[in-house]
Amino acid sequence: MERMKARQVLSITLTLFAVFFGAGNMIFPPAMGQQAGEHYIQALAGFIVTDAGIALFGMIAVVLVGTEVSDLGELVGRRFAIFLSVCIYLLIGPLFALPRTGSVSFELAVRPYLTEPNVWWVSLIVTGIFFGLTYYLSGNPKKVVNLIGKYLTPVLLICIVLIFLACVFMEKSPHGRVQYGSIGAPRGAYAEIPFFQGMIEGYYALDGPAGLVFAIIIINAVRGFQVHEKKNIIKYTLFCGAGAALILSVVYYMLTYIGAVTQTPFSNGGTLLHAVASDLLGPVGGIVLGVAVFFACMTTSIGLTTSFADYFHELFPNMSYKKITAIVCLFSFVISNIGLDMLVQVSLPVLMMIYPVTVVLVILSFFKKWIGNRKMVYVLGMLFAFCVAFVDGMQSVKIMLGPVTEFCRQLPFYDLRLGWIIPAVAGALLGLLPIWKYNRE
Repeated sequence: MERMKARQVLSITLTLFAVFFGAGNMIFPPAMGQQAGEHYIQALAGFIVTDAGIALFGMIAVVLVGTEVSDLGELVGRRFAIFLSVCIYLLIGPLFALPRTGSVSFELAVRPYLTEPNVWWVSLIVTGIFFGLTYYLSGNPKKVVNLIGKYLTPVLLICIVLIFLACVFMEKSPHGRVQYGSIGAPRGAYAEIPFFQGMIEGYYALDGPAGLVFAIIIINAVRGFQVHEKKNIIKYTLFCGAGAALILSVVYYMLTYIGAVTQTPFSNGGTLLHAVASDLLGPVGGIVLGVAVFFACMTTSIGLTTSFADYFHELFPNMSYKKITAIVCLFSFVISNIGLDMLVQVSLPVLMMIYPVTVVLVILSFFKKWIGNRKMVYVLGMLFAFCVAFVDGMQSVKIMLGPVTEFCRQLPFYDLRLGWIIPAVAGALLGLLPIWKYNRE
């Protein structure tokens, strides 16, 4: 019987946690906690659902249908599989996640020590060095990533735990630069719909789409321990994925609580976390946190760059791996310098359109046995979800589409940012009707 030892399961679980724990996981929970105030637990629950939750279900969905994200796309067809893979790699690569590693590194490690006139050119230098190192180290990433992950990820987690404990047990700051106290009143949407607003925040971390790509990590690791039966691979994927999600959830709680008890307003979670670390642990605390974040983001950056370059080199063999890596790093360098706040603002409508489509495909994949070859179930389910999600995404940036927006506002759950659910179900059911050509094949 194929069985893994507890320490082997733990090893894969910790590796998976390290892969997922990147820039977005650091900065969004503290900002969410400060905005959610007394409702921070509800907001955190929503965040976990769309971050760790979707990532876990995505990994399970992939292992149920094959070994990689393209296998999930094959449920619809070969062209869609390529389209889905390209979209996800762009999301977790040069469009959003990869530039964010550079932005967060600058915001936490360097930005707090600068005066305003020097910010822009120092940002260019720091992010230039960051992506230059990413390009250089992506040529032989494994040793570097393992070294950084082995030593600096624990340092980063220790910093978070120390800041959390200081917030819990220290009544006020010893330095007085940041105000702490009782958890304040919720602001904005967190006052009315904290759970659902937390779900939107969970989109930002990008772990949902990343889970589809990173499923291959678990599968290869499990097979490396001589587990080859499909049911056992699925079982250990569930165990390791759930373990990583649990660790992420604990870290998210600490970061959200830190934000909830911090009363001094900050523009984003990165500046908040550095200010609190420096205030509660002294200047050394801020410096250690900044250095640990810089190298942790470097690990994520190398991993994302190599994954992106490997996939696109396979897709376009005439382009060398090094050339693709150079293009990705240069593009990410440019995008990272529009600023962390702007990156977050620009990414919101795109993520609000992409996530519902991903969720629909993942959920429907669990019913593959009953859906059979009726591909229109997937197509119409995703299409109907996308149409409503597109309108909602546009509305999030104050772009109204006239009667189309008004129609969508009448849909159940639309005010909770979940108006796509009923159309997705309707589309999937429509795909079951015996009117499509493939149903008669």
